[in-house]
Formats: sequence, structure tokens, C-alpha cells
Amino acid sequence: MKRILVLCLVVGAFFMACKTAKKEKEKMLKTEFVSFGEKISDENTITKQKMAKIFGNMNTNDTVNVKFVGEVDEVCQKKGCWIKVSLGNDQKAFVKFKDYAFFMPFNAAGSEVILNGKAFKNEVSVKELQHYAKDAGKSDEEIAEIKLPKITYSFLADGVLLASKVNEK
Repeated sequence: MKRILVLCLVVGAFFMACKTAKKEKEKMLKTEFVSFGEKISDENTITKQKMAKIFGNMNTNDTVNVKFVGEVDEVCQKKGCWIKVSLGNDQKAFVKFKDYAFFMPFNAAGSEVILNGKAFKNEVSVKELQHYAKDAGKSDEEIAEIKLPKITYSFLADGVLLASKVNEK
């Protein structure tokens, strides 16, 4: 009797997992990507969680070539010349674009993004942090509170895929 109950539970869990995987696949099929910079594909990407682990194991000024998927958290509101991408657990990657060859739309926050390029950990000066805060539209008071340099997870993207949802019919 116990074996039958266990078998039923295992089969039920299997079907639930298949249903969840099917929903995720359907979600991806409803997503179109707009390409910026070099042409890249969505193949061989790593998750934001794996990217966070890579950043966590890096030393300052280490560099790694990688492609990862995340969600745009913030966009430069002056030109779209940088974005912040959530890595989970309140961690973010600060992303610039190679040779300033392309920029992101101002309304990209909340969108899925696939980034290809170089990940590195670096120390950002107070002056540069204040500049980014100004670009982000922070108040003079908030900018004045920046008084110490900061170690950041940084990324120089040469190609980006920005997700945009297709209208369902």
C-alpha cells in the first residue's frame, strides 16, 4: 500500500514539474527580443544566480567573458548609456556598453535582458558614483551623501537582447 502511495506521489510530482516547465517554455515563446550592439543569440546563457556567484568569487579587476540573463532594474535617464541589472538578493550589476556604440531605451526597467560581454569587479570613485547618481535623477542631497568609493559588480556589454512581450491573441 505504501509503495502505491509513494508511486502516486512521484508520478504526481513529475506531472506538476512537466506542467511548470511547459508554462516557462510558453512564456519564452511569447517573448521577442530587440537586439542592440553586436548580434548575439539567447543560447548558452547563464542565470543571474550563477552570475552573482561568479561576481562573488572574483577579485577586484578580474575579468570574465560571459553571457547572462537578468532583469533591468534601472536605466540612465539622460542617454540610456548604462543600466543596472538585478542579480537577486539585492545585488546588481552595473552595465555599460562597449565604445558607447549603443544605448538602452529609457523605459527598459522591468524587462528581461540577455547581456554578452566582460564581467569585472572594480572600485568606483566618489566622483564617478556622484555622476551616475546625477544621471539617475537623484537629488542634490542624495548625491552629497556619497562620500566613499564603492566596490561594484560591473559589466561591459558588446551585445544585448532586450525582451519585449508579444501581444497575445
